[in-house]
Amino acid sequence: MYDHYSFEEATAYQTELAKQLKFQQLQNIETIAGADISFNKNSDTMYAGIVILTYPDMVLKSFSLATYETSFPYKPGFLGFKEVPALLKVWELIKNKPDVVVLDGNGILHPRRMGVASHFGILANQATIGCAKSLLYGENHVPENKKLSTTEIISHGETLGFALRTKIKCAPVYVSAGHLITADQSLEIVKNCVGNYRIPEPTRMAHNIVNDFRTGKLKAGFHEVSAPLTLF
Repeated sequence: MYDHYSFEEATAYQTELAKQLKFQQLQNIETIAGADISFNKNSDTMYAGIVILTYPDMVLKSFSLATYETSFPYKPGFLGFKEVPALLKVWELIKNKPDVVVLDGNGILHPRRMGVASHFGILANQATIGCAKSLLYGENHVPENKKLSTTEIISHGETLGFALRTKIKCAPVYVSAGHLITADQSLEIVKNCVGNYRIPEPTRMAHNIVNDFRTGKLKAGFHEVSAPLTLF
């Protein structure tokens, strides 16, 4: 999908996509998804997964898995070009779409407001939130060592996201609006998804399931969950 793009072309495309960003309050959220990608080093095969949970109870209801081949290189700031095509392939398998999707990466907390969550959100026309494990962009003051403490992440005087302490004595995660949701609601939702781990439940479950897919324990396709999976 993007393999022929140069980084200059990718930058221009991000700038154009960012003009489509919209932010609004979501109503009546009943389902939430987590999305993640896994791959083997030096391989062009992307293993993509999206899990769907009830909200706010965090009960896993279904998950979708697919592979996608891409040669687009990894470079900070351009993650969407490597991961979004694979995630869109998984997205097509889901008949009943979730109300909001949390992605393992940034939303507008990005030099051109186009992290993987914003990129996916626009192309899928879906409300999305970015929840990254490391800080890509912006000025950050580390939140207190207290669960659910937060600080704003600012760039040139503008708040682009939040550092959120999900677990004491652990590094924070970085939350930002992706598309079709507000910054404050993004933070509120992610807080409601925090369990006993540093990574919030939607992306933590997606990470576990995608790794099992990559290692051959699960098969591609859409899967309904009638009982809890043992990997949790």
